[in-house]
Amino acid sequence: MQMKELNPFLKSLLGWDLNPAQIQAFDWYEKELLVWNERFNLTAIRNPEGIRSKHFLDSITCALVMNGKRKGSLIDIGTGAGFPGIPLKILLPQIRLTLVESIGKKVDFCKHVINRLELEGTTVIQGRAEELGQDKSHREQYDWAVARAVANLNTLSEYLLPLVKVGGVMIAQKGEAGPAEAQMASNAFKLLGGHLKIIRKVELPGIADDRYLIAVDKVAVTPDIYPRRTGLPAKKPLQ
Repeated sequence: MQMKELNPFLKSLLGWDLNPAQIQAFDWYEKELLVWNERFNLTAIRNPEGIRSKHFLDSITCALVMNGKRKGSLIDIGTGAGFPGIPLKILLPQIRLTLVESIGKKVDFCKHVINRLELEGTTVIQGRAEELGQDKSHREQYDWAVARAVANLNTLSEYLLPLVKVGGVMIAQKGEAGPAEAQMASNAFKLLGGHLKIIRKVELPGIADDRYLIAVDKVAVTPDIYPRRTGLPAKKPLQ
């Protein structure tokens, strides 16, 4: 897929067009990711076509379950090299974005991209979701909490739902196991104040693997005991 082919796909998917500045931003982001990947292990995807489809387009599909809103606050947990948060910020420049990543070199790269692209209203935090979920400045403060390739949904819901305000949405990007994980995590959603909203299959050009968006509405306040201390949600997932 060429960079110029992003627009037709977005038009068919969302009904939106990228402007020249947005296309230029994606082009620079791709080139910089390739350069940094020569020195640091930011992502396993190391070719332009893979970056465009498996990073940029895959990230942007989150907008399909954002209810058509182009404003609001979004936190991206385990963002790595900025996915899905930075592509969503380029697409929706009016959102307020917080990126959370525990690995220093990936944090440095995200800060570099944000500064170079002048992505106003964007913050990068080196930390863990369990800590932020118990921090009053972040707990239940976001319209959306998103993540991909971080953990199974029983664990991931404990990372994300405490950060989402009542009326907001948790968005998880999942592979073929997504629907089964969502079913198994239904009780965890309920414990954390969530209710499964939709499981949406997503098809991307050039990618044969099944991909799903799992959207969970925040319908009630998360009990104070969640999230549990760092490491416990992964060690002992909610059942």
